[in-house]
Amino acid sequence: MGDDGGKDLGSTPPSFSGCLSYKNALSETPRRLMERAGATLTPLQEMTQIRRRSGADMRRKLEWYDLIALGVGGMLGAGVFVTTGTVANQTSGPAVVLSYIVAGLSALLSAFCYTEFAVEIPVAGGAFSYLRITFGEFAGYFAGANLLMEYVLSNAAVARGFTSNFASVFGIMHENAWRLPVKGLADGYNMLDFLAVGLVILLTLCLCYSTKESSMLNIVVTFFHLLLFGFIIVAGFHYGDFHNLTKSLEASEPGGFAPFGARGVFEGAAMVYFSYIGYDSVSTMAEEIKNPAKSLPLGVSGSVIIVSVLYCLMSLALCLLLPYDLISKDSAAFPEAFKRSVGWKWGSNMVGVGASLGIVASLLVAMFGQARYLCVIGRARLIPYWFARVHPTTGTPMNATLFLGVCTAAIALFTELKIVLKMISIGTLVVFYIVANALIYRRHVKIGVTKPLPTVVFLLVFSASATGFALFWHLNKHSWWGLVTFGTISVLLIAGFQFFVPIVHHPKDWGVPLMPWFPAASIFLNVFLLSSLDKKSYERFGIWTILAVLFYVFYGVHSSHDAEVSEAQAASLTNPTAQAPQGKELEISALGFPGGDHELKVEIIRLQ
Repeated sequence: MGDDGGKDLGSTPPSFSGCLSYKNALSETPRRLMERAGATLTPLQEMTQIRRRSGADMRRKLEWYDLIALGVGGMLGAGVFVTTGTVANQTSGPAVVLSYIVAGLSALLSAFCYTEFAVEIPVAGGAFSYLRITFGEFAGYFAGANLLMEYVLSNAAVARGFTSNFASVFGIMHENAWRLPVKGLADGYNMLDFLAVGLVILLTLCLCYSTKESSMLNIVVTFFHLLLFGFIIVAGFHYGDFHNLTKSLEASEPGGFAPFGARGVFEGAAMVYFSYIGYDSVSTMAEEIKNPAKSLPLGVSGSVIIVSVLYCLMSLALCLLLPYDLISKDSAAFPEAFKRSVGWKWGSNMVGVGASLGIVASLLVAMFGQARYLCVIGRARLIPYWFARVHPTTGTPMNATLFLGVCTAAIALFTELKIVLKMISIGTLVVFYIVANALIYRRHVKIGVTKPLPTVVFLLVFSASATGFALFWHLNKHSWWGLVTFGTISVLLIAGFQFFVPIVHHPKDWGVPLMPWFPAASIFLNVFLLSSLDKKSYERFGIWTILAVLFYVFYGVHSSHDAEVSEAQAASLTNPTAQAPQGKELEISALGFPGGDHELKVEIIRLQ
C-alpha cells in the first residue's frame, strides 16, 4: 500500500457517512468493543501497514547526539530552580541530593523500559504503540490520551512560566508584570499572557518546518543553558562551606545531613521527580533516527544520567551556600542564596536567563513529542485521520503539530500556572507504570507457547504489595514493621517469578538487563510516587479518563473497526487469489528500520 492506500483510508468511514450509518454503528458497539479493545498488532504491522497510513515518511536525520541533546533539553527546564529550595528547606534538608538520586534512579529504570520497546519497535507512537502491541488497542489509546493531556497542559504551564522568568532577566520580579489584566473573566483566567502565546507559535512553526533544524536549535539553547548550570555549580562549590551540609542555623531545627530522616529523602524524591519528566519524548522520534539500535539507548539513558548528575550538583551547590533552614522555599532559592552568602544581587538575573533557556528547550522537546503521539493515534484511526498526515516536503506531522500548538497557546493565554499544575503529572506516572508492566508481560508471555496467567497474577499481586508499602508509608509514620513486611514480600515475589516463569522473548539488539528486577523496581517506584499525589490530581485523572473512554466508545472503536474492514476489503480486491512464490522470502530488518527485529520475515505476495 503506497500513498494511494493512505489516501483511500482518509475517506469518510462507513460508520460516519450519515446519521443512519452511525445509528447502526452504535448498535454494534458491544460487539466491536469485544473485537477491538483487546486487538493487538505485531511489530511488523505497526512498522509497515499502520505507518503507511500517514502517506509520506518522516525524514531520518537524527543522530545519537541529537537524542542526548533533546533528552537533556526536555528535562533540564526550570523545575530544578523551582523545587530544590522548597524540598531542601521543608522536606529533605541537605539530603535533597539523595532525593534527586532516588528520583533519577526511578527515571532511569523507566527509561530502560522505554528504550527496549523503542529499539524493537522504532515508530513514532512511543507508549501508545508499545501498549497497543502488548495489551491491545484500548490500553494504547488510554496511554496516548493521558500523555496528550499531560503534554498540552504542562506545555501551557511551562510557556506561562517563560514570561515571568524572562521578565526577571531585566530585574522585574512581579510575575504578572508582562501580562494583560482583563475585567470580566474569572480569577485565574483573567491575566492574558501574549508572550507565552508568541513563544508557542514560534516553536510550532519551527517544528513544522524541519526536525533536524529544530534539533539544532535545541542543541544551541541547551548548550548555553548548560554553561549557566556550570557557572552556578562552580560558584556554589567555590564560595560554599561544607559545614553547611550538617548544621542548621536555628537550634530548634534538627541538624545533620538528613535532618528529616529517610522518610524526608523519599518524600523529597516524589517532589523532585517531575523535574525528570521529558525523556520519554525521545522515544517518539524513533522514525526519524538513522540508527535506532545504537542511538536510542545512548539518547534515552544517557540524557537521564547526565541530567541526574547536574541536578545533584546543583542541589549540593545550593546547600553548600547556606544552612538548609535559611534556604528560600520559593522559586528564588538560588538567587537568594548567592545574595545572602556571596553578596551577588544580580543572581536573580542569571537564574532568569537559565530558567528562560531551559523553558525554551523543554517546551521545544515536549511539543516535538506530543505531535508524534497524536500523529500515530491518528494512524490507528482512533481520532480523525487528518492528524496522521505527514507533510511530503518537510517530513513532519504538520497537522498534528499545528493543532496541538493552537491548543497549547489557547490554554497558555488564559490559564494561570497554579491552576494548570494541579492537573498534570499523574497521567505520565500511570503510563510509566503500565509500560513497565508491559515489558515484563512481553518478555514472559508468547501466545500459543506460554500461558499468560502466571505473569498476570504476578503483576497484580506485586502491584498490590507495592501499594501496601506506599499506603503504610503515608498512613503510619511511626512504625517500620509494615514497610519491612511489604518490602520483603515484594522482593520474594520478584525472585519467585524469576525462578518459576521463564523468559520467552529475547531482544536481538538491546534489552533491559537483570530481568525482571529493573522493570519490577520501576513498577514499585511509580506506585510509590503515585501515592504521593494529592486528591485534586486523582479527581482530574478520573474526569479525563471518563471523557477519554466516552470518546473511544462513541468514535474511536468504530473508526478503527472501519479502517480494518476497509484495508481487508482493499487487500482482497487487489489480489484475492495470490500465492507466494515458491522458495522466496524477504528477510527484513524491520523493513528498513535499522535495529529492528532481524528475525521478522514476510512472504512476498506480489512482485512489483
